Amino acid sequence: MKPVIKVIIPAYNEQDSIGSVVKDIPKIVDEIIVISNNSTDNTEINAKNAGATVLSETRKGYGYACLKGMDYIAKQSIKPDIIVFLDGDYSDYPEQLTEIVSPIINQNLDFVVGARVKELRENGAMTPQQVFGNWLATFLMKLFFGARFSDLGPFRAIKYDKLLALNMEDKTYGWTVEMQLKVLKQKMTYKEIPVKYRNRIGVSKVSGTVKGTIFAGVKILGWIFKYSFK
Repeated sequence: MKPVIKVIIPAYNEQDSIGSVVKDIPKIVDEIIVISNNSTDNTEINAKNAGATVLSETRKGYGYACLKGMDYIAKQSIKPDIIVFLDGDYSDYPEQLTEIVSPIINQNLDFVVGARVKELRENGAMTPQQVFGNWLATFLMKLFFGARFSDLGPFRAIKYDKLLALNMEDKTYGWTVEMQLKVLKQKMTYKEIPVKYRNRIGVSKVSGTVKGTIFAGVKILGWIFKYSFK
């Protein structure tokens, strides 16, 4: 039987990219949910015109947007089998969603991360601070937990019941690392799939600013050390 798949896309002022992201998502997906995270442009209109369900979350923060999408799904009568998270800036290749969900469908794994490997990345698609931050975070996860992660990539899929079991709580930049740490702590099965990655449309709200980069780094390291000493 075909699994029910829903996609959650947090988006803040992504009017120039969100339509392409939604349209490139494979037809195996049952619903695409775009959460406008206090956008002041045409993100909501363009996402709706592309065929997405559009929600609004006025509290700024990646985690806030993801939690809003999860809350919406929790209120639906038919629950999904798989949730996919994807950014709204068109840096990922949405058509690779079939590769991301395949290990869950065919191998019964719990969690899959799209790893933005160097050989598949466009030049400049990840800033030096992003590359270093990913290396440091995944090195520490390997050191403390024996993890096999190489990236904190935003393109990821997880079984819906496993996502609920994680009891996600981070409201901002720590969302991705929190998820991976809790997957490790709960001994869920996981895998990385190499994915292509291109230069995003527009300016990054995290790596594009010094403040965003520092804040994200502090959040990520904070989660790692919190779980390391539990």
